[in-house]
Amino acid sequence: MRPAPGHPAPGRGGPAPRADHPSAPGGPQGARSEQVAGAPAAGPARPSGQAPQPPRPQPSAAHDVLCVNAPGMAASGPDGQLRGQGLHGFFRHGVRTLARMELRLGGMEPLSLQGTLTSAAAARFVGSVRVPGDLDPDPALTVERLRHADGAETVTVRNTGARPARLPLEIALGTDLGLLTDIAAGRRSADLPGQVQSSGLRWVGQGRAATVSARPSPHAVLAGAGVLRWDLEIQPGARWSVDLRAELETPSTGRPPTGRGPGVPLPWSEPEVRADDRRAARLVARALDSLGGLLLADADRPTDLYTASGAPWRFGLTAADALWAARMTLPLGTRLAAGTLRAVARRQHQATPPTAAASQGDAASAPEGAVPAGPAPGQAPGASGGANPSGGETGAPAQAMDGVVPGPLRHGGPELPATCTATEATLLFVTVLAEAWRWGMPRAEVAELLPAAERALGALRAAVVAEGTDGSVGFVADFGRPAEERAARPGPARCEVQAQAHRAALQGADLLDAFDRPGAAQWRSWAAELRERFREQFWIDDLSGGRPAAALLAPDRPVPAVASTLVHLFDPGLAAEGELHEGLLDREQTRVLAQRLVTPELDCGWGLRTLSAKSPRFNPLGHRSGAVRVQETALAVSGLVDAGFEREAEILLEGLLEASVHFEGRLPEMYAGEQKVADCPPVPHPAACRPAAVSAAAAVHLVLSLAGVRPDVPSGRVATRPASTAPLGALELTGLRVAGEPFSVRVSRIGVAVVEEAPSFLQLAAG
Repeated sequence: MRPAPGHPAPGRGGPAPRADHPSAPGGPQGARSEQVAGAPAAGPARPSGQAPQPPRPQPSAAHDVLCVNAPGMAASGPDGQLRGQGLHGFFRHGVRTLARMELRLGGMEPLSLQGTLTSAAAARFVGSVRVPGDLDPDPALTVERLRHADGAETVTVRNTGARPARLPLEIALGTDLGLLTDIAAGRRSADLPGQVQSSGLRWVGQGRAATVSARPSPHAVLAGAGVLRWDLEIQPGARWSVDLRAELETPSTGRPPTGRGPGVPLPWSEPEVRADDRRAARLVARALDSLGGLLLADADRPTDLYTASGAPWRFGLTAADALWAARMTLPLGTRLAAGTLRAVARRQHQATPPTAAASQGDAASAPEGAVPAGPAPGQAPGASGGANPSGGETGAPAQAMDGVVPGPLRHGGPELPATCTATEATLLFVTVLAEAWRWGMPRAEVAELLPAAERALGALRAAVVAEGTDGSVGFVADFGRPAEERAARPGPARCEVQAQAHRAALQGADLLDAFDRPGAAQWRSWAAELRERFREQFWIDDLSGGRPAAALLAPDRPVPAVASTLVHLFDPGLAAEGELHEGLLDREQTRVLAQRLVTPELDCGWGLRTLSAKSPRFNPLGHRSGAVRVQETALAVSGLVDAGFEREAEILLEGLLEASVHFEGRLPEMYAGEQKVADCPPVPHPAACRPAAVSAAAAVHLVLSLAGVRPDVPSGRVATRPASTAPLGALELTGLRVAGEPFSVRVSRIGVAVVEEAPSFLQLAAG
């Protein structure tokens, strides 16, 4: 055990955060770093005497009404007017199809009465207008706008007064056809000149074109001002409507991902949740609605659905986020996991094309004990370790990134450098495949993806810090850099990465055994060695009983920050017979950490802060320095229940459920980690995605995990181990899926589970 040292200098022991990482969707992964959109990138200090640069405008979506139906979305203020400011507009394939749509009736903007989402993809705005000269204090005219993320809007004017209403309706339109990447960075081009078309306007510029059409056609079109005009006469008790549609004529580039096409079913079942705590049912329903708005598919694989990371800032595939969403919704079926795994596998780095690898023979033909690819566990990157599909020396430049799933950089907080999500995605690929197999993903589909999982395990071997380097020997560093660079300049060994690597090694071994592939014994041995090293080198003794280090910069240089990433230690992964794998902490260390999670240092009352409030670098709105991230709090709840610390789990559960009420059941990616105060709602984060795949899926996981359903379809068993304290009261879940068939369970107020519907071929096992 080691004492807590002083705080290291920020970024010490690892690569500095890149200043040129993507700041918004539009890169190959359609994702940005988790820095606040519009914030200047890191760079050299400004020379003395140089004039300061004007600050970039920072668009904020925290209070916008955001409709999402991938690949389209629409954002406005609560009044429904699109004013061309910040993020306002209709978007399609990352292009702002329409930036301005300002409505005036009789020359007046309607008085905004209400603006709210009716689903993830649609919103309703209601306003009122007084008829000029009307002495009645009640408004005679109401204006309703029904908007859909696909670019459609219906405007309806109702006359509830006693006299006919004769007045013009004008809708001012305009667009810059800007890219979401530029808008997220605060850049706004001038509106393009409009051209009259038969029933509306058209704009051309920057290699793109967009139109707005109207039915019925306007009485007048003023192209110079971008105005459509109707001269209305609405009798008392009557209404008048116009349908508008904004369309992108030219996609941004190539064949961008599409949304869920007509006839393609949702990749999950639609469960029914009944609980004494009514917040649970609303939370699950709205979370799944939000996930549905984020569904994407590659243009040539329309049935392989996966989730975009989130809207508006990361409206594309980030593999780590999509895999988390697939994993957390496994109780609703394996189709989202299958589509996500296939989409991610197509993007995985491969040193050797699949056809060439196949011509060199099946790795399964290697002798027992041979390592399929990369160095053996514990060996240095580049060391000999068995069969090498490319035929060259393992670790050679041709396969330096072999098996790595690409991912963008994300902010690492004030204590550590930026981290590459490639690490998380590569390790999570193995976990999602293994757990989808346990939940009943067809064996043939698992076998098809097994080579990609083996390549991911090979990337894990290459990321183990070897002897003779300055890093933390025997631990796993980030995958985001080539193996040669990692060997020459190891990055920090992060706590959560060790937990994810340990889980991937054990679950990868389960897959290798089940499919008669070599290497399972070596992976289990390596995982056991990692547990022993972790318990000794990562644990820091202090007056509070101790805690794991957030990372190791070297064997004698732990980072003592107390952060929410420690919750990954409570997520050891699903194993055989409905059990869980052993974790990295021993029982006493687990108890100490469980109790620390619910102290005010980390628990703000709304969930877990990403950094201890005692830290001098604490910032309640910091991505990794104090904000509450929904995913990590949900993982803590389920992990604490599994570990037997149900009182602590119930405290964190209540915080998330109460926060969900203030966010109307649609939890954002994160929100401020300010201490909870009576009658004061949680503060939204200006750069949070809402909806976000990980927070929506985490909300589903938060509720469904309390029933404790743990299947092992390959062995024909399913166990139920619910929370004995029944924190939601009586809970009934119907419409779950195990092995593709319906599964229903009821948990009583004393925590006893009764399975009411299950596949006939499964043997039921109680907790």
